[in-house]
Amino acid sequence: MNLNDFLKTYVPFTDTELQDILAHFSKEEVYKNQLLVKQGEICRNLYFIEKGMGRSFYLKEDGKEVTQWFFGPGVFMASADSFFNQTPSYYYLEILEDATLYSISSEKMDLLLAKYHKMEKFARLLSIDMLTKFVLKLNAIQFQTARERYDYMISEFPDISHRVSLGHIASYLGMTQETLSRIRKNDL
Repeated sequence: MNLNDFLKTYVPFTDTELQDILAHFSKEEVYKNQLLVKQGEICRNLYFIEKGMGRSFYLKEDGKEVTQWFFGPGVFMASADSFFNQTPSYYYLEILEDATLYSISSEKMDLLLAKYHKMEKFARLLSIDMLTKFVLKLNAIQFQTARERYDYMISEFPDISHRVSLGHIASYLGMTQETLSRIRKNDL
């Protein structure tokens, strides 16, 4: 899904409004394994993924990576608290595949939010959607079995097992790679 279509799925922008809004975004070709934001840095941009895959993760004290979220095509990617509050990020943002992104700075986003009431509505609806997905993931981690968590992830990211390492998937699900392998083996 491209950015134009994504915006229209939330709010009925006019063609003129969309043209102006899209002009505030910059297109970027980003390569696999590139870090967009490091832990402790301020997330200055919000990224729309047109093509590719990304993730947010943090490092535990022992240096082990824990994947917080995956971002596939047709969604926005950011360290949300860092971007909207302009505070240091708790997370790294990493591109997992060569990607085509559209980015907008916090300052440009603020301009659009002030200029268009519809943009404020878009941000509110997008925030609600993101919060709902976050709560569903949190509930899955807290209340579901390993198998149920895996099934939930597959419903959210159907082709993820072909695009992301098993280590990243296991850390996202809060399980060992061995447990993930057993679950996947039962699917064959």
